[in-house]
Amino acid sequence: MKINLLSADVYNKIAAGEVVDRPYSVVKELVENAIDAGATQITVEIEKGGKKRIRVTDNGSGIARDDLPLAYSAHATSKLKTASDLFAIHTLGFRGEALASVAAVSRMEIVSRTLAADAFSLACEGGVLGEVLPAAGAQGTVVTVDDLFYNVPARLKFLKSDTQEEADIGGVMARFLLARPEISFTYLADGKVKYRSFGDGLAAALVAVYGASTLENCLEIRAEKHGIRLHGFLGNRNFYKANRSYQSLFVNGRSVVNQTVGAAITNAYASYLMKRQYPFYVLFLDVPPEVVDVNVHPNKADVRFADNQIIYGCVYSIVSAVLDGNSKALEYLVQVPKTEPAPQKEVAAPAPVWNAPNVSAPQADIEVHSAPQMTYAEAKKELAFDISMPKGSEPRFLEQKRAVMEVRAPAKAQPETDAFEENKKFLLAQDAARIRQPRVETDVLVYKGELFRTYLIYQSGDCAYIVDQHAAHERILFDKLKEKWETRSVVSQPMLVPFIYNGNAQEFAFLERNFPVLHEIGFDIEAFGDTSVRVSAVPAELMGIDLDGFFRDVLSSMESLRAIKLTDLLRDKLATAACKAAVKGGESLTEQEVRTLIERMNGDMAMKCPHGRPAVVVMKKSEIEKLFKRIV
Repeated sequence: MKINLLSADVYNKIAAGEVVDRPYSVVKELVENAIDAGATQITVEIEKGGKKRIRVTDNGSGIARDDLPLAYSAHATSKLKTASDLFAIHTLGFRGEALASVAAVSRMEIVSRTLAADAFSLACEGGVLGEVLPAAGAQGTVVTVDDLFYNVPARLKFLKSDTQEEADIGGVMARFLLARPEISFTYLADGKVKYRSFGDGLAAALVAVYGASTLENCLEIRAEKHGIRLHGFLGNRNFYKANRSYQSLFVNGRSVVNQTVGAAITNAYASYLMKRQYPFYVLFLDVPPEVVDVNVHPNKADVRFADNQIIYGCVYSIVSAVLDGNSKALEYLVQVPKTEPAPQKEVAAPAPVWNAPNVSAPQADIEVHSAPQMTYAEAKKELAFDISMPKGSEPRFLEQKRAVMEVRAPAKAQPETDAFEENKKFLLAQDAARIRQPRVETDVLVYKGELFRTYLIYQSGDCAYIVDQHAAHERILFDKLKEKWETRSVVSQPMLVPFIYNGNAQEFAFLERNFPVLHEIGFDIEAFGDTSVRVSAVPAELMGIDLDGFFRDVLSSMESLRAIKLTDLLRDKLATAACKAAVKGGESLTEQEVRTLIERMNGDMAMKCPHGRPAVVVMKKSEIEKLFKRIV
């Protein structure tokens, strides 16, 4: 096969595929350039999800006239000169690929002006440069990208909907607002302001992105150990989210998703959060540039540390100290929360988000004290400062999802004899018979009493019927709702006070796309602001359910829902909602409530709850007599 030398046009388009994946990656690259140029005000405008237009305006240092053609050249950058500079990078960009890659697949124009100079512009269409022309403009740079992927139809075809592309750009902008709270950002989509910050600090930026209620449930920390600095906001012990999209980590100012740091934080929260509950945090990790490699990912979305163990130990010890409220917490907390009883580690179910204790206003300024500092290199000699890990080995969290949750192998089972096998078959058959009973007329059931405030005992002839009040009620609620859903006869119950769910841009886009489905099953839901929804009515059978938990459960499966129908998943979520709305075990029922429950069961003794657990166990008189050895 003959080897062909690719033309500049072809290899530029190939290279663009690695750097410019979708509109959000264009926004990311252009905003990073603006930040590196020293901008204090950055405005991002998009049209049609960034497919039609992306414009980034900044008040940075600008680009000199003679450098404008170089800006479009591949591997031309102002941030590196020698290979050794790679190990001391302080800027966000450094490869010199972004502008050349974007210009190869769009119609692009740069208008820029440096201090005490005139403004000039240079356009580029599909990688073909125009002429440098005089222009009008303030100090700084305006980069306009029109018709992204116009000359690469295959790439254009695989872009997502305008709404989804806009939401993903919103996610990128939210990260920038948090990463650079000292910069004023404005983000507009189709002329509408989505995000705006004023460069007045991290707390204000957090409120701009997530709302004031989120800030109230956070603890601000500032700590330094062994030359490693960790600062930002942690959600309190009872504040959690349904997915990891609310977790923001910035290493030396760069937004990354890092397994080492993520595992340290997750394990610190492990005693307080249940499965599928994820901590909220906006944290900054500052380390010496020489101990972190930022050039390990094509999109710079991850970094590599020289020593994972010391990073893990440092982050874990700080976060766990704050959450546990031990003596070290006062060193790390910037604001001291209200005194609350220290929860036991065994607490399994955190309260809903709105019941979480709020962070109080600072009672007094707390001076942050630090232990005598040592360098990063010195710290390696004292690796066991908070946790112990074998030297030279990767931390166990890289091999296990949760290092603190050890699953012990069961003891080896004894060899089963033929007699044991026969007895097991008999017991299984007996259990199956108990839950496969025919219908029984309600009026022949005699109520005998209540057991453990959970099980209702009935008798009819030679059979005793033990009903799990929670499972039975759960099934009744679910069947009623499912029937109305399928027949489109759901009755909505207006709420006295509408419920507001505050999500992020991606979650809002997902919910907005599925408003019709939610309307069909009885939810009166509408947009309420840029990233929030308002629920004014719910299905009558689900009145009083934990709506915050319901929406968080639905959104926790948001990624998988792009491949399956929402209606398929909503069946499971409605089953969960019915479970939460049903009468609970441990609640004593009145005589009238007992009568109503059995009547609604309609004599179905094979009933199961929506999750598959039996609602009724039937025991014959002969089985009870066998237990007492009255018969053999």
